[in-house]
Amino acid sequence: MTPMPPPASPPAPSPMPSLAKSLSARLLLLTIVCVMLAEVLVFAPSIARFRLNWMEDRISAAHLATMALEASPTRAITKMLEEELLRHVQGYGVILQKPGSKVLMLSADMPPSVDATVNLENATFFGLIGDALSTLARPKNRVLRVMGPSPIDANIIVTVVLDERPLRDEMIAYGWRILGLSVIISLFTAALVFLSLQWLMVAPMRRITTSMVAFREDPLDPESRVVPSARRDEIGVAERELSTLQTRLRAALRQRESLAALGEAVAKINHDLRNMLATARLVSERMAYSDDPDVKRALPTLERAIDRAVALCTQTLNFAEERNELKFSRFNLVEMLAEVPVAVPVAGTGAGTGDGGTKMVTEIPVDLNVTADRDQLFRVFANLTKNAFEAGATTVTTRLIDEDVDGDGVIGLALSDDGPGMPEKSVEHLFKAFAGSTRAGGTGLGLAIAREVMEAHGGSIDLSETSEGGTVFHLRLPEKN
Repeated sequence: MTPMPPPASPPAPSPMPSLAKSLSARLLLLTIVCVMLAEVLVFAPSIARFRLNWMEDRISAAHLATMALEASPTRAITKMLEEELLRHVQGYGVILQKPGSKVLMLSADMPPSVDATVNLENATFFGLIGDALSTLARPKNRVLRVMGPSPIDANIIVTVVLDERPLRDEMIAYGWRILGLSVIISLFTAALVFLSLQWLMVAPMRRITTSMVAFREDPLDPESRVVPSARRDEIGVAERELSTLQTRLRAALRQRESLAALGEAVAKINHDLRNMLATARLVSERMAYSDDPDVKRALPTLERAIDRAVALCTQTLNFAEERNELKFSRFNLVEMLAEVPVAVPVAGTGAGTGDGGTKMVTEIPVDLNVTADRDQLFRVFANLTKNAFEAGATTVTTRLIDEDVDGDGVIGLALSDDGPGMPEKSVEHLFKAFAGSTRAGGTGLGLAIAREVMEAHGGSIDLSETSEGGTVFHLRLPEKN
C-alpha cells in the first residue's frame, strides 16, 4: 500500500470582525443615512411651505393695516400711524384692490425699487420649492413685490413690497430646527432599528458563525453544534439545517475514521493473511494426490473457498489503498475494451467470444479515441463485465449513445447484458461498498470502485434499467482535449 502523506494543516479560521466592521455597525450607519435622506426629501417641501406661510402672513397683516384707512372718514391717517402699520407689516408699502372700489394704499416716503415680483396666485408645488431653495442660496437682499388674495377675503388682492432678508433669516432658523429634529429622529430611529436587528438577525447570525468556526476547528466536538431555536423564519430554518448538517457530517467523519482504522488494520494483516492462504493452497494441492475419496470430494470446495478468500482480500485492499492521481493519455476505446477479460476480439467486427460460452460485443466506432486514465477506465469495464457474467449473463454489449445534447463534449456509453437482472435489495445500495453485492459472498466493491473512477474523471455511472431481460448501465465520460 502506498504510504499516505501527512494531512495538510487547515488554514487558520477567519477572525470575527471588529465592532466597526461588523454587520451591526453597517446596519446602524445605513439606517442613519436612509433616515437623513428621507428628511432631506421632506425638508424641501417643508421649507417651501414655510416661505408660503410667511408671505401669506404678510399679506394678511397688510390687509388688516389697510382697515385703518377704511375706518377713517377721510380715508387718511397720520404719518406716525402709517409708519406703525408698515412696521407691523414689515414692508415698504401696501396696495389693496377690491372689486368695484378704489385702491387703498399705504406707502413710505421713499420706497426702494422692486427687484422681483412673486404672485402667489400662480404658485405651483415645484415652483414654490425652487423659489424657496433659491432664497436660501442667495445671501444678497432683494426687494420683493408679493401679490396674492387676502386670507380674510379671497376677492381682495393684496400687494406688499418688502425685503427678502428677514424671510431668508427665518427660513435659515427654521432649517436649523428641522436639521436638529431630523438628527434626533434619525438617531432614535437608528437606535430602535439597530436594537431590533441586533436581536432579530445579528445575534442569531453571530451565534451561527461562532458555531461554524468552532465546528471547523473541531468537527468531532459535540459542543460545536449550533443549538437551533424555535424560530419559524429563515434564520430558524438556517439554524435547524446547519444543526442537521453538522450532526450528519460528524457522523460521516466518525464513520470515515472507523473505515480508515479498518483499512490500516487490514493493511497490517495483509502479509500474514496472504501467507496463511498460500499455506492453505499448498496443503490443498498436496491433498490432490490423496486416494481418500472423501478428500477428493471435499477438495474442490476447499479450493473454491480459498480462491474466494484471496479475491476478497485483494478487492478489499484495492479499495482501501490510496488512489493515485489520474494519468491521462489518448487511446483507442475499442482496443482497450478488447483487453477486458472474457472478450476475445474478432478482426473487423469488434465482437468476441469467451471460453465459457460468454461473449462481449462492442458496438463502438473502431476509430473512437478518448482521453482518460487507461488503467483506471479498464478497471471500470472489467468490474462491470465480471459482475454481469458472474450474475448469469452470456452476452455483454457496449454501445455508443448520443448524450451530448448541449454540446458539452461528453461521450455517452451504455453497457448492457442479457442476465437475469438485479434484486431490488441490491439496487437500493448499488454503489455502496460492502452493501451492493448482487450475489452471495460478494463485496460490492466493483461498482463502488467504478463510480469512484468515473467521478474522478468528472463523469458519472448510473443504473439505467434492470429487469429479467437484463441490466443496462449508462456511463458519461467528459472528452478532454
